[in-house]
Amino acid sequence: MTHVLSDIRILDNLLALNLNVSLWSARRKMSQEDLGGAELPPDDLASLGSKRIANPENLKVFGTLKARAFNYLDRHGVRFMSGWAIPEEKAGEIVQELLSIRSDFQKEKEAFLASYDQNVQAWIEKHHQWGEIIRNSTVGPEYVRSRMDFRWQLYKVAPLEQHADNTAVLEAGLAEEVQGLGDTLFGEVAKSAEDIWRRVYHGKTEVTHKALSPLRTLHAKLTGLSFVEPHVAPVADIVQAALQRMPKKGNITGPDLLLLQGLVCLLKDSTALVGHAQKVIEGYGPAFVLDALLAGSGDTSDMQVHDATGEEPVEEPILPDILTPNRELPHPVIPSLGLW
Repeated sequence: MTHVLSDIRILDNLLALNLNVSLWSARRKMSQEDLGGAELPPDDLASLGSKRIANPENLKVFGTLKARAFNYLDRHGVRFMSGWAIPEEKAGEIVQELLSIRSDFQKEKEAFLASYDQNVQAWIEKHHQWGEIIRNSTVGPEYVRSRMDFRWQLYKVAPLEQHADNTAVLEAGLAEEVQGLGDTLFGEVAKSAEDIWRRVYHGKTEVTHKALSPLRTLHAKLTGLSFVEPHVAPVADIVQAALQRMPKKGNITGPDLLLLQGLVCLLKDSTALVGHAQKVIEGYGPAFVLDALLAGSGDTSDMQVHDATGEEPVEEPILPDILTPNRELPHPVIPSLGLW
């Protein structure tokens, strides 16, 4: 892919957020005694697995809440060091959402602990043949309480500029982390677009307005993180311009759907995406990029692209190469304004 480097000065606009969600697995290690002293292979050859001492169904909600927090931060931030980089201006609303999720987590935790003893007993009775194995490994509710937590740290990141040992400054490593943020962001966009293509647009000849929702989510992420790298804002503009072309009512079909499919395929390809964003920076405007995408899509028959094995076709619009030198433009361009 085309590598895009972020400038260390973007640290002025972001905060780092580290999220710690601790879950109790309700698992304990199996012992030889659990198997009645049966002869087992030596430890350097094989090891025993684990046993559940509580019903895993009662713990699923905590995994769901953890996923909800991760998904929210992925929608508004970009992975950075051990957590996420988030726009400083959005820190308040992001923390409010985390507070809401933490409140739900704590309520579920207290409800789980309140019925913990009964749930363990019910688990033992369900597996009465192995009840003694479970009973010998149970832990008290206070132990479980200590293993379940939902917290975060929000902090400002600054480079190490002075130190008695200059090697500490030269090898601090933060500059490399920051430089990679642009690539990380476009990689995340590509991954999201892959998911959007698979769930929403693949093989469709008609979609409802709900199909625009994941693109609006991506647009919001790009807009909030536009300071990360110069090509981010033009990509956000391209997405916004496509959304504005969609009809206000009715299902989306024909050229409008082809445009959206072409856009999603562009978002899946980080190298092409950065190249098209560069054309916007040079003054071609988002409309030029969209027109080129639509022209490259052709009709639905042009969407049948066989893979390298010649097997099942993948229905994806062919991305036009609008970066070809000396390609004739459809309209005269005024670079300083991005208009024609």
